[in-house]
Amino acid sequence: MANVAFEEHEQTMADRGQATAAARESASLRRAEERLGDQATRMAGANLVDSPDRFINRELSWLNFNRRVLEESANRKNPLLERLKFLAISANNLDEFFMVRVAGLGAQVREGINTKSPEGLTPAEQLERIAEAVSVVVEDQQAQWRELRTELGQAGIALIDGPDVTRQEKVWLEDYFLAHVFPLLTPLAIDPAHPFPFIPNLGVTMALQLSRVKDSKAMNALIRMPMRIERFVRLPQSPDTSDVRLISIEGVTSLFIGKLFPGYAVKGLGAFRVIRDSEVEILEEAEDLVRVFETALKRRRRGSVIRVDIEAKMPVELRRFVQHILGATDEGVFSVDGVLALNEMGQIANLNRPDLEFVPYAPRFPGRVRDHGGDCFAAIRQKDFVVHHPYESFDVVVNFLQQAARDPDVVAVKQTLYRTSADSPIIRALAEAAEAGKSVTAVVELKARFDEEANIRWARDLERAGVQVVFGFIELKTHAKLSLVVRREGTSLASYCHVGTGNYHPVTARIYTDLSFFTCDPIIARDVSRVFNFVTGYAEPAELERMAVSPVSLRNRIHEHIDEEIANAKAGKPAAIWMKMNALVDPDIIDALYRASGAGVPIDLVVRGICCLRPGIPGLSENIRVKSIVGRFLEHGRIYCFGSGHSLPHPKAAVYISSADMMPRNLDRRVEALCPILNPTVHEQVLEQIMVANLKDNEQSWQLLGDGSSVRMTPAPGDEVFNCTTYFMTNPSLSGRGKSPKDSVPRLRHRPEP
Repeated sequence: MANVAFEEHEQTMADRGQATAAARESASLRRAEERLGDQATRMAGANLVDSPDRFINRELSWLNFNRRVLEESANRKNPLLERLKFLAISANNLDEFFMVRVAGLGAQVREGINTKSPEGLTPAEQLERIAEAVSVVVEDQQAQWRELRTELGQAGIALIDGPDVTRQEKVWLEDYFLAHVFPLLTPLAIDPAHPFPFIPNLGVTMALQLSRVKDSKAMNALIRMPMRIERFVRLPQSPDTSDVRLISIEGVTSLFIGKLFPGYAVKGLGAFRVIRDSEVEILEEAEDLVRVFETALKRRRRGSVIRVDIEAKMPVELRRFVQHILGATDEGVFSVDGVLALNEMGQIANLNRPDLEFVPYAPRFPGRVRDHGGDCFAAIRQKDFVVHHPYESFDVVVNFLQQAARDPDVVAVKQTLYRTSADSPIIRALAEAAEAGKSVTAVVELKARFDEEANIRWARDLERAGVQVVFGFIELKTHAKLSLVVRREGTSLASYCHVGTGNYHPVTARIYTDLSFFTCDPIIARDVSRVFNFVTGYAEPAELERMAVSPVSLRNRIHEHIDEEIANAKAGKPAAIWMKMNALVDPDIIDALYRASGAGVPIDLVVRGICCLRPGIPGLSENIRVKSIVGRFLEHGRIYCFGSGHSLPHPKAAVYISSADMMPRNLDRRVEALCPILNPTVHEQVLEQIMVANLKDNEQSWQLLGDGSSVRMTPAPGDEVFNCTTYFMTNPSLSGRGKSPKDSVPRLRHRPEP
């Protein structure tokens, strides 16, 4: 979907970039083939069913996923600023990976824990392999930034360094610096009287070697860059050009060191950036969960140093000084030949250059609700339907709760909240319902990583409005996405349910692919009520009729279906398994899928991120194919489909949507919901429209290999080019229309070979 201006870049640069990308991909393929060959040799004759080698390390698998994200920044089918966003996303992902996963492994090493992971690696061994992989990723990120920087310059967007500033620009920058930056900076001399200060997580700091002019006395010093202002300054635009010139805050500061340290000469300088442990540990016996979290969040700000990025231009002596004073290991220090904090490049991508961005997309509003004049309850009463975000608007979810708040016949609302947005309309609707005298219960999850502070604020706002706020379990995260509205209709009560795969977050709903299922099926409603009772009253829901919930029954339900497919295959009946999820990590589920493959069950998996299963290994998983889709939107919906005696797709297949990935934490340490899809039209939409389109995609898909690497899928000569994002943007959903436009449903001609 590249735009015209992007496609018309100078051909020489296009050829050069394509050659670079092709060389990188070719090298990646060769490395993958070599590793796969080495692995096959190593595994030959081994009993893989009982060997740790049957699993891929989850951390290395995640790094390979982030590699796929990074590769999208080199994908010339994406507009230029969108490619820059992919680069920023890959950098931000890597930061969070260090703050949580690497931090956790490091803590295990410090505590002397040597427990091996399922694939047989100790924490120390995992850290060693992570360091090797990350060093390559960091180098490739900077290489990709250099390519993009050149192309941005050709498109009229230049990020300049201090020496490139013109005389006129420097005059303007001095005024800007004194007015907007200088008041925020605190120059810090480092000596016995001024010890090394605390450097905040993700903060960029300049380290300097200074010499006093009058006596040549040496001094080390620091300047912490402000974190609450824009990273890049836009220079005044010349009247005779539309070009944009930008300079970083640290670049601006480097021009005016003399105003911070008058009387000193700069002998050497360089910037560095610290990443700290951001995992929060909670004592299970804590009586006041909110108070504990507030204390833990303060501790997070002073977490131990996990990684230090240092500009390669920093003098060696100064670099050693910074590393020593921060207590960073050699493995935790990365030399950056380029720009620090690539995650902040998203600011450049927000320039008003629509010619370099995706064509804006306006989500559809479900026709079924519109046909009823916006009455969500009337639309649901007519028939169940699914809203497919972001192709269909999240507004229908907001309207559902707003209508509940204002409808005098609604008597109760129950809602889970895991993540939501600033100034959330969901929060406002719940507060409005409570203020209107309705019984409103909100299950607020305090342990939503990196959103804990926001959730504490929302919880207190809701309590002030009269909402009954429940924080759920201390030892379990409440991750299920459920909403229940109870309405008086005549002499009885009717319940309307929303079951989702994604968060109640209007912002992420525009960029995450998720499903919102609406139903007034009384059996599903009873199950949803039982799940709420489980969270608020701790009594396990032993009588769920159709749904399954973790940690009680969801794992068993998945196993039962896999076992049924194995039995069907062994009996000579049709069998098939399709799954779409964000991560496949759980060893028991993976082993069950291996058994199904061994029984001859064809298995197709769409796994966006971590996949610890090795597909396509003879004698282990030759009937399993795994793909990952990385594109304009973040794949987030979870769908689980089983043939139930039929090949897929089939109207009688068992189809579920869920908030749960196949990970131990989702199956054993979270409250998750698994909801069956029984309405024929919704069933057809989820199975034959959404899942088939995902499996058919060959333009933004990657095939996962048995060694844990992946290769971009390309259509074979004569094959139809199919992009599932384009398909969903241009074809209406089935259940939201009232009719099934059969001609718009994609078809799989045959199952691609593993």
